[in-house]
Amino acid sequence: MASIELQEIVKDYGAHRAIHGVDLQIADGQFVAFVGPSGCGKSTMLRMIAGLEEITDGVLCIGDAKVNDMEPKDRDVAMVFQDYALYPHMSIRENIGFGLKMRGWKSEDIAPRVEHSANILQISAYLDRKPGQLSGGQRQRVAMGRAIVREPSVFLFDEPLSNLDAKLRVEMRTQIKRLHAMLGTTMVYVTHDQTEAMTLADKVVVLKDGHIVQEGPPMTLYEQPNCRFVGEFIGSPQMNVFSGQIKRTAESAKLVIPGSEIDLGNVAFSERASVDVGIRPEHLEPANPGEEMIVAKIDVIEPLGSDTMAICRVGENELTARLDSKMPLAAGEEIRLKFANSNLHFFDPHSGLRL
Repeated sequence: MASIELQEIVKDYGAHRAIHGVDLQIADGQFVAFVGPSGCGKSTMLRMIAGLEEITDGVLCIGDAKVNDMEPKDRDVAMVFQDYALYPHMSIRENIGFGLKMRGWKSEDIAPRVEHSANILQISAYLDRKPGQLSGGQRQRVAMGRAIVREPSVFLFDEPLSNLDAKLRVEMRTQIKRLHAMLGTTMVYVTHDQTEAMTLADKVVVLKDGHIVQEGPPMTLYEQPNCRFVGEFIGSPQMNVFSGQIKRTAESAKLVIPGSEIDLGNVAFSERASVDVGIRPEHLEPANPGEEMIVAKIDVIEPLGSDTMAICRVGENELTARLDSKMPLAAGEEIRLKFANSNLHFFDPHSGLRL
């Protein structure tokens, strides 16, 4: 196992700078997820750690070794790709053991490693089949087995579940989490799916335009996003954000948003002509007569079984509320909603930073 340290890492493609002086510490045995929109630089960061992309500037260390100029095969890392990258003409047993064979291992030494990896991933019954005879989830387990068999210091995952259907993605998420608990190896996982990042990682790193916007435990990013971008990116469905105003009196402050004026109590806000305020769909609940904070008109209803998404209109703004599935709802009706002031998030409308 090994820690990973990135010091002022820069990656340029000609005149285009893809990664802008990134600093990051990944502890030994930690599971870290890189997440962000397409083109944010998350896969580029992973490929630089693997040695598949050259570093333009900065220092990259794995364990105690600087690895900037080290070949991928010498970094003691194993990578699991999105497209499995299995050899179709080889059996599953041969695919898993291929890397060790190329390193000059003897067959009698490879066999127990392959069996051990297959047992961990529950694919022992498929060892004599070809990849084309397996499902997508089974093939991804084979790709993981090929990484496990090497017993590397670091596992790298590049969007490994994006080609699977929804049910298989959930199953494989559980499998990867079990794997980390069992092996305790440092893992770096790239995904565009913030749900994967939240459920798998000890630490989530949110990237945008080649910069780290925020890093920390998943619940810290969910509860205390440092900017509007993170607030809207982390959480599903995404945070509702309104434009509003803060009006100040001697005793208290009030938040004015479309159709509502909300008493914030004696919060430390000065009067502001403009503020962005966020509230998560799951923090909205039906209000009793006289206590409503928001009056909205239901536009679309999305039943999900355990709960129901109500997509509503509040003036010109759209609002999503996650409500109990037993609550009677109908498109076109008005709904009165309330929330705890402690669940509000305030952002500067110009910088996007948390206030």
